Amino acid sequence: MTFLGSCCLCQRHLLTVSADGLFPTYQDIFLRRFVGINASDINYSAGRYDPSVKPPFDIGFEGLGEVVALGLSASARYTVGQTVAYLTPGSFAEYTVVPAKAAIPVPSLKPEYLTLLVSGTTAYISMEEMGALSEGKKVLVTAAAGGTGQFAVQLSKRAKCHVIGTCSSEEKSAFLKSVGCDRPINYRTEPVRNVLRNEYPDGVDVVYEAVGGDMFDLAVDALATKGRLIIIGFISGYQSPSGLSPVKAGTLPAKLLKKSASIHGFFLNHYLSKHREAMERLLELYERGELMCEVDRGDLSPEGRFTGLDSTFRAVDYMYMGKNTGKIVVELSHSTNSKL
Repeated sequence: MTFLGSCCLCQRHLLTVSADGLFPTYQDIFLRRFVGINASDINYSAGRYDPSVKPPFDIGFEGLGEVVALGLSASARYTVGQTVAYLTPGSFAEYTVVPAKAAIPVPSLKPEYLTLLVSGTTAYISMEEMGALSEGKKVLVTAAAGGTGQFAVQLSKRAKCHVIGTCSSEEKSAFLKSVGCDRPINYRTEPVRNVLRNEYPDGVDVVYEAVGGDMFDLAVDALATKGRLIIIGFISGYQSPSGLSPVKAGTLPAKLLKKSASIHGFFLNHYLSKHREAMERLLELYERGELMCEVDRGDLSPEGRFTGLDSTFRAVDYMYMGKNTGKIVVELSHSTNSKL
């Protein structure tokens, strides 16, 4: 099942349910306004996260919207019209029931707040838990101009690190410089391996890795003594039948041993106990003007801005073509048939 097929099945299923058919009980109902696109959407729609689930099933992980109805207990914490961000399965929908505990109040319906919910917190928590960042350390961020890469770059700079970021265009290189990246590498014009070997002969201390395949292999080779590699994804393999990209695993133990280096995997679902605190910290930084939240709404895509549920599959394709700068966000229109 392709992402497009799953998305269409779920879309038809959800849109046949009018908003008044959702029951709040002890939960909140939120009106969808913006939903976030993640590389892992294609994994979920392909059934890799839960093979027991068969289409049609709800997809999407995150959203931003207004409260349109409340359950009894939720009314003590929220009000109708309040804006919240939420991290919960099934976000690709115009209306949904969301547990009150899954909602985080935000100041307004700005899509910038949605960039923080998954992408921002992934960078924040993984770097806090595994990065051991400190002044002067060299940090390599792959896919640095993407949804989560932009935050890995900025948080590393806040820790006074020297940051190297890979990207696919001169426009993205310029964006990376604007958020503090010391050495953007456009891999279409400069071989990343050569840059790292020639300019960083002693290696890099931390790698924030989201690409997989060849990029993972060269990142391992570029690690300094006691270096740390954090895997937050491997997008280069997600569209393959297995969802994986081949890596040179046979020599990996020897390479790590020779450098006393380490590799850490990070999956946000395993750190949800830290999510709210991380989100609140990132919101604080953004409100103070100390964090940039780049949003890509598809204005440069061939068919224009991503608007409406039916554009979610187009937004995913746009991401997999490597076109986005920052977090891809889809705006959902208000339903004219709702009785709420």
